[in-house]
Amino acid sequence: MITLDVGSSRANHTGAWRTERPVYVHNLPPCNNACPAGENIQQWLYDAEEGPAKYEAAWRQIMQDNPFPAVMGRVCYRPCETACNRSQLDSAVGINSVERFLGDEALRKGWQVPVDAASTGKRVLVVGAGPSGLSAAYHLARMGHSVTIKDAGAAAGGMMRYGIPKYRLPRDILDAEISRILDMGITLELNATVTDIQAELEAGYDAAFVAVGAHIGRRAYIPAGDSARIMDAVSMLHSMEGVGEVGGGTPPMLGRRVAVYGGGNTAMDAARTARRLGASEAVVVYRRTREKMPAHDIEVTEALEEGVTMRWLSTVAQADDGKLVIEKMKLDETGFPQPTGEFTELEADCLVLALGQNADLSVLDGVPGVTFSDGVVEVGPDLMTGHPGIFAGGDMVPSERTVTVAIGHGKKAARSIDAFLRGAGSRAAGQHAPASFGALNTWYYADAPTTVRPRLEAARRITTFDEVTGGLDESTALFEARRCMSCGNCFGCDNCYGVCPDNAIIKLGDGQYEIDYDYCKGCSLCAAECPSGAIEMEPEPS
Repeated sequence: MITLDVGSSRANHTGAWRTERPVYVHNLPPCNNACPAGENIQQWLYDAEEGPAKYEAAWRQIMQDNPFPAVMGRVCYRPCETACNRSQLDSAVGINSVERFLGDEALRKGWQVPVDAASTGKRVLVVGAGPSGLSAAYHLARMGHSVTIKDAGAAAGGMMRYGIPKYRLPRDILDAEISRILDMGITLELNATVTDIQAELEAGYDAAFVAVGAHIGRRAYIPAGDSARIMDAVSMLHSMEGVGEVGGGTPPMLGRRVAVYGGGNTAMDAARTARRLGASEAVVVYRRTREKMPAHDIEVTEALEEGVTMRWLSTVAQADDGKLVIEKMKLDETGFPQPTGEFTELEADCLVLALGQNADLSVLDGVPGVTFSDGVVEVGPDLMTGHPGIFAGGDMVPSERTVTVAIGHGKKAARSIDAFLRGAGSRAAGQHAPASFGALNTWYYADAPTTVRPRLEAARRITTFDEVTGGLDESTALFEARRCMSCGNCFGCDNCYGVCPDNAIIKLGDGQYEIDYDYCKGCSLCAAECPSGAIEMEPEPS
């Protein structure tokens, strides 16, 4: 690098020689793009890596989009990490780990979210106190609307409470984040089943968001003897809420040998719960191979670690007292399982059906304009049904059924409801161009393998409902945040300032720069040496 004296380049307006000029760009990080909740992940990681002084700022950035960082840091399946460009260098940034650290830090320090917006005088009804309904209520309250949530259950949380076992999501964490939302002035009515949504609107609500979770387990016809014990996984997991607490429920009697029929995440949760309830054998029976299994890989891996066994390419043909008849399957050329006519017996005291879930759509039955398709509600891009003022989201609409997706629906619905109430059209936000791995100068980034979260050893897991996966401490969370490569956006590294041979880069402070085109000759060194691909060359305007 040759550093010129400032006076020598300032005396010559070398920019007149250009055919291209460098410009700072803001590209869309792949993590942001992949997040179903729409979090600005790169921004809050940028804040978090500054250390304790910026932890609250990082947390508040998350809370712009997601009111459940401590919950999501435990149950999200991390599509952001799957998309992370760093995975092509060494391993993905542990985004979820840092989010959990910030969420737990907020609970420890009692950070709250104020409602600064003036009251709009509008009333919104939210049906369902699950992740989608609570998310919508949170965002609507921040916009100044009066929100009432009605839920048929005895406690808020929806499938976060009644579908996710405690070893994945401790209830004190869930309760704390729900309480923070309700403390914003939101009214919660429990044991309140809504049967006529139109009557609710006529009673004084200006809009409604319906987010009833998928609490109904699907059934399948299986020939069974009178003494066969069959239950559905949704009911089984629901019955576990409150077990071990004063006045709590009674765990289901499963027996020593438990078979779980299905291949999704609920099947894994049911099998792992059975092991914790004392089953010496928990077998998952699934019609396809592991590669075709809808359960997330981490769920399958942890189930296997805990002694759950798998019967791939198998289906339950008959159930009787103490045994199942299993038929072997094979995949055809399209990947669909076909029977082979080969049968075997499997000893099982209980069969748990984990074949998927359905949402109760009866709350919208008969509502003019509302239509259904394949067991879900048809909605527009703004999540409004065919009836003006009634919106739907979460498990009730076509989408992947995860907590993260549901939270994203809540935010999107809140924005659409706000636009509806204000008489403004909802507009889709424009997106920047994606930040590709090829635009990065990866040799600028130090080798930094990801930090692995601590986990309970398998022997302890099956004897307790204690949380399996621990969180990072401050030092490891800080290290993980600093692994972010700030793909497609400037992070104030000074590379452009240092390599410019004409001193055309001006530092503005706070990691910001501008280019003095009177002295830039368009050599493109700054663009070539930008680690994050935040500078691009564009044709000189004519």
